[in-house]
Amino acid sequence: MGASLSETGTANGSCPPGQRGPRGEILLELKRAPQATARELAARLRVSLNAVRHHLRELEAEGLVRHDRQHRGVGAPVFAYRLTMSGEGLFPRRYEATLLQCLDHMVEREGREGAVRLLEAHFAELSQKVGEETSGKAPARRLELVAKAMADEGYMAEAALVDDSYGTLTEHNCAIQAVAERFPELCAAEARFLEEVLGASVERRSHILSGCGACEYLVRFDHFRRQVEESL
Repeated sequence: MGASLSETGTANGSCPPGQRGPRGEILLELKRAPQATARELAARLRVSLNAVRHHLRELEAEGLVRHDRQHRGVGAPVFAYRLTMSGEGLFPRRYEATLLQCLDHMVEREGREGAVRLLEAHFAELSQKVGEETSGKAPARRLELVAKAMADEGYMAEAALVDDSYGTLTEHNCAIQAVAERFPELCAAEARFLEEVLGASVERRSHILSGCGACEYLVRFDHFRRQVEESL
């Protein structure tokens, strides 16, 4: 398993507004790793099991988290916790309402194609900016820089390089999920953007819009180089 290259957490102020301290850290951990048990959360956050259970009870009473009974091997079932819809709503959604309104006006004037072009233009601008930073860098550094750029955009991104040939990029939050639900072309534009700035082939393995807890991409640098060489 590869070492983490870039992680967004409390150090980067990713806890939901108004939910600081242990509560915020628990919510953040469940956003990044749903279906965690109280014991797993206590180990990751380095706090007592009783403290975690206390906060989980409060968060569950407030409708921000819920638990499922799961069987994990032999023994009694465990309680695995995840965010509810209300809990998910605590995390950043960058300018969704304003952006959707602008896109609706664009659809009225220029059709859906015009709105899609506008969304794609955002990634084109981001590609130019990030591309200047990643140009000439080693795969590990490119992956790290792209994860940071996506984290700055509100996607709670982290990256892990397994070796020089491949790694993963995981986005634990969709900063404009409502927009992506209306215009799924945005997700395709994101994948193309990632391939361009990483200089790698990118395969989406999980998708927030499909009900997964994160969007995870498999990034293969060697595979991309072979595709380029074969096209020459």
